[in-house]
Amino acid sequence: MSESDAIKTLNEKLDRLNGLMERIAGPAKAENDIDSAEAFVWHAETAWLQPVPKVNRVDISLLKGVDRVRDILIDNTERFANGFPANNVLLWGARGMGKSSLVKAGHAHILQTKPEAKLKLIEIHREDIDSLPALLYILRNADARFILFCDDLSFDHDDTSYKSLKAALDGGVEGRPENVLFYATSNRRHLLPRDMMENERSTAINPSEAVEEKVSLSDRFGLWLGFHKCSQDDYLDMVNGYVAHFDLKTDAEELRRDALEWSTTRGSRSGRVAWQFVQELAGRMGKATH
Repeated sequence: MSESDAIKTLNEKLDRLNGLMERIAGPAKAENDIDSAEAFVWHAETAWLQPVPKVNRVDISLLKGVDRVRDILIDNTERFANGFPANNVLLWGARGMGKSSLVKAGHAHILQTKPEAKLKLIEIHREDIDSLPALLYILRNADARFILFCDDLSFDHDDTSYKSLKAALDGGVEGRPENVLFYATSNRRHLLPRDMMENERSTAINPSEAVEEKVSLSDRFGLWLGFHKCSQDDYLDMVNGYVAHFDLKTDAEELRRDALEWSTTRGSRSGRVAWQFVQELAGRMGKATH
């Protein structure tokens, strides 16, 4: 083998070795720039807060039938943005009634009414709950206030990551950072399936203590905001609100009939169903909804 061939072979081996070491080390950690956006998505594997240039949300005025919980959430968020004590919030209840939409719209509302507020929204995925301590460490000394948002939070059998969430909400030894709140949405009031709680009761030495361990997770949220199935009138209000906002010209009686037929074919009435109907209507009319 010539000297050049030997050098080429050595370089190839070094390249393969470097590739192997990179895979073992995992993805490189990215630099976080808190000032680069109003909202972020947390990537646990690289400890990176990915900036979101444009948040997928609707104007808070379009959320109908949730006036009471809307006002409570806005008040809590506003106090937090102003530097005063506020509570972690669990938004629970019926699907499609605007739980996650309200969190994102509420954040936008605060920024619109208080442009000076340095309030950031950070989405954390359910499967990354175990990484909360690392995220809190990054945010603790940052010059901003943060709402950590987890959509559709729940825990199933043999899932112990709820213990990490409990510790993070309480803050462990250091305490939860004063500049961080946790907002979560769930279809379950106690975040755990009923049969899981009943199984704990039947197999534990002290059943009441076992169930208390599970239920106490939701107790870490100071505010429980319930979302219930909407009435026909609320559903039609949602449809009419979207139609007016996007200036979709249509006959009122025809709109009512078509909207009710749409909800019947879906087997439910909710804000999501109303939005899907309006998307269908706008599409037929050749109108944009963004």
